[in-house]
Amino acid sequence: MFALMLPIAEKVLRPVIVYLALVVLLRIFGKRELAQLNPFDLVVLLSLSNTVQNAIIGSDNSVSGGLIGAFTLLAANYLVVRFLFKHRRLDQLVEGKSTTLIERGKVLPKNLAKELLSHSELLTVLHRQGFDDVDEVDQCVLEPSGTFAVKRKVPAQEDVQYAELIRRLEHIDMRLTALAGEKSA
Repeated sequence: MFALMLPIAEKVLRPVIVYLALVVLLRIFGKRELAQLNPFDLVVLLSLSNTVQNAIIGSDNSVSGGLIGAFTLLAANYLVVRFLFKHRRLDQLVEGKSTTLIERGKVLPKNLAKELLSHSELLTVLHRQGFDDVDEVDQCVLEPSGTFAVKRKVPAQEDVQYAELIRRLEHIDMRLTALAGEKSA
């Protein structure tokens, strides 16, 4: 159960190679894999994890071998993230660039096609973020991390109500100040 079938050096090298290959492949195939999973993307990611499992652990099914592989993956990720944090230019090269999907309320079909996102998938993203329609959006950007940054075209209802409440409180304050001035005179 704990006896290693492969040398430790091989157990460490296998996950590092698989990790680097997956990072490169996910970078090549785009942000879509990270952004929003449709059933096809989910199947690919689940199959991908199963496919690389043997490449990581080899013929060693021991608990120790699995723990060494898991530790190596986590350590490799930690080191790469730390390295990229200190080298922003390289990080931008690895991460890629943001893609604007909606600009000034207009959907950019060319950029949607570049990211392999359909109009209905974009609408699903907007609905999840509290928008009813594209008309409410000033800008929507797909970040390299796969997250969507959406900027509202008009202020949110809560913001409008808050501004109105502040305006009314200031008006009451002015009236109270005026009344206090009349009583002291």
